[in-house]
Formats: sequence, structure tokens, C-alpha cells
Amino acid sequence: MMTGAGLLLLAFGGEVLLRGAIGVANNLGLSPMLIGLTVVAFATSMPELVVTITAGLEDVTDIGVGNVVGSNIANILLILGVAAIISPIATKPKLVLRDCLAVLAATAMFVGFAYYGELSFLHGVVMIAVLIGYVWYSYRTDASRNGSDAPEDVLAGLDEEVTEEIESAPKSVMVAVLLVLGGITGLVLGSELLVRGAVQIARAAGVSETVIGLTLVAFGTSLPELATSITAAIRGHTEVALGNALGSNLFNILLILGVLAMVTPFHVDAAVLGFDVWIMAAVSLMVVPLIMFRGQIGRRSGLIFLLLYGLYITYQFGVVPAAV
Repeated sequence: MMTGAGLLLLAFGGEVLLRGAIGVANNLGLSPMLIGLTVVAFATSMPELVVTITAGLEDVTDIGVGNVVGSNIANILLILGVAAIISPIATKPKLVLRDCLAVLAATAMFVGFAYYGELSFLHGVVMIAVLIGYVWYSYRTDASRNGSDAPEDVLAGLDEEVTEEIESAPKSVMVAVLLVLGGITGLVLGSELLVRGAVQIARAAGVSETVIGLTLVAFGTSLPELATSITAAIRGHTEVALGNALGSNLFNILLILGVLAMVTPFHVDAAVLGFDVWIMAAVSLMVVPLIMFRGQIGRRSGLIFLLLYGLYITYQFGVVPAAV
């Protein structure tokens, strides 16, 4: 019952949020890629933020850290896999390379801090400062590329099929903002219901907190990105789906783990640091050659992504020992 209600709220929130985000972007003159990187990425990262901070305050940071690492793996393998099967993801290589390198750099920063020892308040401040700087840089370079602040420039370079959908987004800033807020509310409430149900089931089965975070909680909090990306892919907004996944990964590492470190200093579990964070880095790196040399993430690649995600989940439940 709780899980079903959560799924319904997530589906509703994803649709409303996407419409509102596109409306906001139209008024600000942002590109579809930047929509995913900032507005949608931040909004769909809210469930991860809420769950991770709650875990930190309740002194179960393994769930919070596992949630971020597992969500980032799911964002690439599960979400891009599903989106690519629905509609092959094609975009400009140079733009994606920038964002992929940013995600890899953020991952390297996190791993470096984790190997150093405890992530403290200062580490959190540095991570958030880096995120703010990157978002500002992305906005400035995107505005410079458009060459104008006019909202209609958002439509430049899009397929004709997508243009009508963009133009039909709310013209009023107030309506668009209300849709974004409504979407965020649905996503947060839906994720909370779904995660509660998932955690209850997992703990009843005697699964460790680390595995809960890496799998069930990560999957539950990634559902907003999944719902949003599926909606975007169905409507042909493949750049939004890709930008959403990459942007969410960047926000998850720099914002969510940064805020967690500021709220409560934490160590990363040795097993996660020795295996899962490297899987997170590897799957992010996988996107680069597909876009740079093939120009897209096709349906075959999407299927491979889903198979790899299935193997990862199987490994977690089949190899990682349960809590005693």
C-alpha cells in the first residue's frame, strides 16, 4: 500500500516537474541540457538529500552514503538504460564531455577525501563551493553559446517534433514555478513512502544497512530521476534525460555528501570505498566513448546498461553478507 502510493506520487511528480522546469527554462533562456543539469537535477536529487540527511541525523550514515553511491550507479545503468531503450540518446559530444568530466572529477574528489579519512565540515564546504562554481560556469558558458537572453533561443538546435512541446510549456513564470514546487512535493512525498516500505521489507529480511542504502534505498530515491527521464524520453527530450542523470550524479556527490559532512562528520565504509565507488566511477566513464565516438547511447547500449545493473544488484545480495 505504502509502496504503491509512493510510485503514484513519483509518476505524478515527474510529469509536473518536467513541465514546470521547461517553463522556467523558457523564461530564463536556458538550453535543454542545462535544464537537466540544474533545475531538474536539483529537484530530483531532493529525495536523496532528505534521506541522506535523515540517515546522518539518526547516526546511520552507511545508509546515507550507500544511498548516494547506489543512486549514482542507478542513474547511469538503470535510468539511462531505460531512457535509451525508449528513445536513443543523442547529443552534442563536446557538451556531454564537459559534464561527464565534471562528474568524474567530483567522484575523484570524494574518493580522495574518503581515503584521507573522515569527511568533516570543511570538506563539505569545499564540495558545495565547487558545485556552486560549476553551475555558475555552466550557466555562463551556455548563455554565451546562445548569444542572447531571449527565451526563444532555448529552441535552437532542437528537433521540430520537440519544438511544439517546448513552446506549449507554461508561459507564466508563476505557473511554471508552482508546477515545479508541486512536482518536487510529489517526488519527495512519494520517495519517502516508497523508501519507508522498502526499508521495512529489507530489514525484515535481515539485510545490512550498507546493502539497504546501495540497493533498495538508492533505487527508491532514484525513481524521481527515472520517472522524469522516462517522461523526457517518451516526449523526445533525450538531452534532458541525459543532462538529468549527469546533473543528478554531480549534485548527489557535491551537494548531498557535502551537506552530510557539514551536518555530521562521517567515514565511508571500507567495503563501499574498495568496490562500489569504483563501480560508480566506471559507469560514469562508460558514457564518454559512447557519445564521443558513436554520438549516442543506442538501444543496444541501453540494454547492456540494464544487464550490468542487474548483475550489480545480484552481486550485492548474493555476495555482501547480511547483518548479523
